[in-house]
Amino acid sequence: MGKLLRMAWRNVRRNGRRTVIAVIAIALGLTLMLFFDGLLGGAKQAIYGNTVKLQGGNVQVHAPGYREKAKRLPLLPLADDEAAVQAALAQAQVIAASRRIETSGMVSSRKGTMPVVITGIEPEQEAPASLVAENIAQGRYLEAGDEDVLLIGQALAKQLDVTVDDRITLVGRATHEQMRRRTMTIVGIYDMGMGEVEKRMVYVSFTEAQVLFDLRDQATEVAVFLERVGQEPPVVEGLQAALPGYEVDAWDTLDPSTKQSMEMEDEIMGMFGLIILLIAGVGILNLMLMAVFERTREIGLLAAMGLKRHEILSLFLLEGLLIGLLGSLVGGVLGGLFVSGVGQVGIKLSIAEMGEMMALLGDRLYPMLRIDLLLGRALTVAVIAALASLYPAWQASKREPAEALH
Repeated sequence: MGKLLRMAWRNVRRNGRRTVIAVIAIALGLTLMLFFDGLLGGAKQAIYGNTVKLQGGNVQVHAPGYREKAKRLPLLPLADDEAAVQAALAQAQVIAASRRIETSGMVSSRKGTMPVVITGIEPEQEAPASLVAENIAQGRYLEAGDEDVLLIGQALAKQLDVTVDDRITLVGRATHEQMRRRTMTIVGIYDMGMGEVEKRMVYVSFTEAQVLFDLRDQATEVAVFLERVGQEPPVVEGLQAALPGYEVDAWDTLDPSTKQSMEMEDEIMGMFGLIILLIAGVGILNLMLMAVFERTREIGLLAAMGLKRHEILSLFLLEGLLIGLLGSLVGGVLGGLFVSGVGQVGIKLSIAEMGEMMALLGDRLYPMLRIDLLLGRALTVAVIAALASLYPAWQASKREPAEALH
């Protein structure tokens, strides 16, 4: 095998032009695959990362009994909300942790009444990870000391025919199923290009929610925000150990429908990735077929010199593998640098033309480079290049040496 490997490497170097062409073709194919993978990864992280932000964080901490009544948004106070916040901030992946109060209610103006989810937030703590804070269209974001003011969505403002500084009536469910009513001033309007979300979610300051819903010095949940989706398991495990007696859940536990959508999208995107891989594979296969078939006389000469058929097959398989490895190395470096570079600046998107659901992408898409995926793609391409050399070499090696030489 050592002799065949030396011969294969010598042939790869001796046929420099053919080797360079093959390496460039393989490298470009791998770069295309890595860029496509990066786009999918960036889109997935943006869409689901922003969805998680809107739903109240990657991980949530609740009082016992919340899971059973989660759809009703029960107001179950935490025994020690400050301890829960500190435990969350002690986790390495956490970028923000905030106390919240969330309940159902209604808002009304002279134009009508709309059902909403009312969320009391700590504005300063949530601002670094808040999608709402990034998309204030009119007025301002909430502040910690705000009283009798609320933040609403653009679609809801249009539905109620109101704007900043107008007053609307807020009705919310407090503890013991009591209903609290208050007329409040609109301090800001957010616009994310998502009408359903904007109609459904309104925000007040945390201190205002405590007073309004009879939860003095209490919170009903702690929202924990992470750097990216997928980091939840170790954080949940760490919080469960630090906060015994509390219910600690990742976003996919509290909202299985979003997880199912994510899994379905993964399957669809996986099919597209397979198509890209097949296209690149066909190109590599065609290149290697031509490279081997045009060497029929060389194969005949090797057979005439005494090399057996399996040795000829091994020789060309090794050549294909070496070329594939070279192409994968070059493509991995180029593709990695390209995806990383584009990932730093992002790709500008025109959300207005992409529909409501795609608004979660934001105005820029940042491709993501995954090392495990890069290594997997590079290995796959190298194997394709090696296998592509097998069939034509096998066909040529079946010929008699005299026939092959002619």
